Amino acid sequence: MAKISAADVKKLRDMTGAGMMDCKKALEEAEGDFQKAIEILRKKGQKVANKRADRETNEGIAIGAVSSDQKKAYMVAVGCETDFVARTEDFENAVNRILKAALDNDVADIEALKTTKTDNGITVEEEITQLSGKTGEKVVLLFYGRVEGEYANVYNHFNKTNAAIAAFNKVIPEQVAKDILMQIASMKPIAIDVDQVPEEIKQKELEIGKEAAINEGKPANIAEKIAEGRLKKFLQENTLMNQKFIKDNKITVRDYLKQHDPEATVLDFKRYAVRD
Repeated sequence: MAKISAADVKKLRDMTGAGMMDCKKALEEAEGDFQKAIEILRKKGQKVANKRADRETNEGIAIGAVSSDQKKAYMVAVGCETDFVARTEDFENAVNRILKAALDNDVADIEALKTTKTDNGITVEEEITQLSGKTGEKVVLLFYGRVEGEYANVYNHFNKTNAAIAAFNKVIPEQVAKDILMQIASMKPIAIDVDQVPEEIKQKELEIGKEAAINEGKPANIAEKIAEGRLKKFLQENTLMNQKFIKDNKITVRDYLKQHDPEATVLDFKRYAVRD
């Protein structure tokens, strides 16, 4: 059996992020061959992932970052089973590497992200599998989002479980952008404005409203009008520009943005919360 030094173990840990004992065992099994040891660690991660495939991932991290020119923003969310694992340095470092890979490579979508390499020299998909083997929990890439405009910004909640990114048609004061991003993170809008809400959602809300009104004993023709009123309220409460501004409920988000720049508008946004 090849003699495995502490320096070799540390080198493999630096290469893979795996635990010291796992690295030592992998090197011993591989008889000192680093490439074989890396493969052993990957297989271990895959075994853990397969074994725990039916587990729930109700914890994790959701974070975003902005490109150096502030025209693009990116967000990733990685899930695990327990808050204990989500708060470990290794888990946070892995999520940060995945986010950096997205930013550095201007990744378009989640499928492209999975095959993008991180600073560890492995793909994001392999990073996730390896992290599962290291933590002993199911680990999944829950979400990836990207926005682009003349100006972009990000909101990361202090506990790293809720994040939002948004792109604007022009540069606006940073605090205004942060306020709108906090609105997105807190109030969960489904679209920027009414015309961007899918028709199937509108029809579904009309059906729900009409059925509820009929169950309340209203005639069909009256129930339809009540449903229309409830749809209007639903759209106001669930579209970003029409929501009441969280810092001043006397105005809408549209009013707040126009106060600072009448020509400014939101082009796109993404939001994700690990616990919603």
